[in-house]
Amino acid sequence: MIDRVLDRVLGLPVTDGPAPEVTKGLRIPMSDGVHLLADRYAPAGLRSGPVVLIRTPYGRTGPMAKLFGDTFARHGLQVVLQSTRGTFGSEGEFRPFHLEREDGIATAEWLREQPWCDGRLGTAGASYLGHTQWALGPYLDPPLAAMCLGVTASEFTTVFYPGGVLAADNMVSWSSLIGTQEEPLAGLPNPLQTRRTRRAMAHLPLSGADVAAIGRPVQFLQDVTEHAEPDDDYWAMSDHSAEVAGLSVPVTMSTGWYDLFLRRQLRDFRILQDAGRAPRITIGPWAHSDPGGMRAMVQDQIGFLTAQFTGNRTGLHRSPVRIFLQQSGTWLDFDRWPPPATGTPAHLRPVGGLGEAVSGDTAPTPFTYDPADPTPAVGGPLLTGKTKQRDNSEVEARDDVLVFTGEPLAADLDVIGEVAATVFVRTELGHADVYVRLCDVDSGGVSRNVTDGILRLRPDAPEVGADGVVRAEVELDPTAYRFRRGHRLRVQVAGGAFPRFARNHGTGDAVASAVAGKPNRFEVFHDEARPSRITLPVFTP
Repeated sequence: MIDRVLDRVLGLPVTDGPAPEVTKGLRIPMSDGVHLLADRYAPAGLRSGPVVLIRTPYGRTGPMAKLFGDTFARHGLQVVLQSTRGTFGSEGEFRPFHLEREDGIATAEWLREQPWCDGRLGTAGASYLGHTQWALGPYLDPPLAAMCLGVTASEFTTVFYPGGVLAADNMVSWSSLIGTQEEPLAGLPNPLQTRRTRRAMAHLPLSGADVAAIGRPVQFLQDVTEHAEPDDDYWAMSDHSAEVAGLSVPVTMSTGWYDLFLRRQLRDFRILQDAGRAPRITIGPWAHSDPGGMRAMVQDQIGFLTAQFTGNRTGLHRSPVRIFLQQSGTWLDFDRWPPPATGTPAHLRPVGGLGEAVSGDTAPTPFTYDPADPTPAVGGPLLTGKTKQRDNSEVEARDDVLVFTGEPLAADLDVIGEVAATVFVRTELGHADVYVRLCDVDSGGVSRNVTDGILRLRPDAPEVGADGVVRAEVELDPTAYRFRRGHRLRVQVAGGAFPRFARNHGTGDAVASAVAGKPNRFEVFHDEARPSRITLPVFTP
């Protein structure tokens, strides 16, 4: 009965056959003698067949086992669910992102030697489980039969440091999760721990946020704070982006418009398409852990793997790109990403205006960012907390946020594709962040975030002009959004969004050790010589 209910919830065909055969605690040797534990889920009666490898740091019981083990196997797929090094009984030390390539290859080679594996391997999973796929897929010979990549990317470094700024909220949240996940009652709601973790995001120095959150150090947080400075190549071992263009493995992807990996995952998709591959992607109105996104991902991955293993490609007859157009209630299909669109500038105008025309000879608009009272973050692509779209009215009322608002739209406006902003700015201290957010203001005046981006400025950067003015090119997350008739577009410019991004102290001190800060005066220019603007990909069917 539970399986039938789960199948209906996941939108899968209901299965009535015998339960899968499960073998627990397989010990798989790695190249350095360490053994990693895995569980095998096989359709009843299967003697030998292809294997779906899922490598996870989050354990092999509970929802993980039910979803990726039992459910996949009940729908005809043989699965090996493996705990990564140093987690849930696997030997060695858990150092996220460090040895996933070596361990993945050793695991794949061992699987191909087993009598119940016919040599064909596929991979599946989301987030870190996607990283373990990228750490294996480009390097395995013979290659994988398929890769199923949910909310993930070929490299995580730009997710750790978007625009060169440490993603404090996500990094502290994930560090707290992995630092406590093997404790009794882990995974159950714990409001006290949630409050401790959120308070810890404000701890200074930031490298001590792990102890503040859970009472002990977490090596990952130490690594990610200590290696946050420019030109640090510490995370090179986790970067597989150089291998994307050469990947010949069939690939399916799924993500959401409010997922933290969206920008990088779409870049992977585009590289594969430009290289002549045939990946496919689904993008819905989801954040990283939304149930709707998980449901769509499981449907996609089971269907894709079944097609690749059986040769029955009936379920693959769909457009390469399927996206949900927010605020329209409709899904759109395209052959490529991004779809054809017209890059349309909206210029930041004096006294808070936003429009196609550039201002004349006008003075810059100032504001002051104070790291002692950092501009707060509202919604967006977060791992935990209040994600996605939120009311921005409170933050827009602050003196450290500039707001530029357009006129009411005469007709619906569809924005689909890559969004970017050019902000001409001068700061008093040179060390600063420029945060840009695009919002949708409804007929009642409520402003809700659509997409945003941030960029760290340094006084020695080549973009700094002789007069101290910087042309800041800020990349926002891609989107597909319908601004309805009568609504208005709004652009925010600020010096940060805390704690989503680590505060900029204005001193140039390293992220791991910075404690003291200074208020920093900004000037945003919007004259004919320095026309600050956001460029929108306007889509016309």
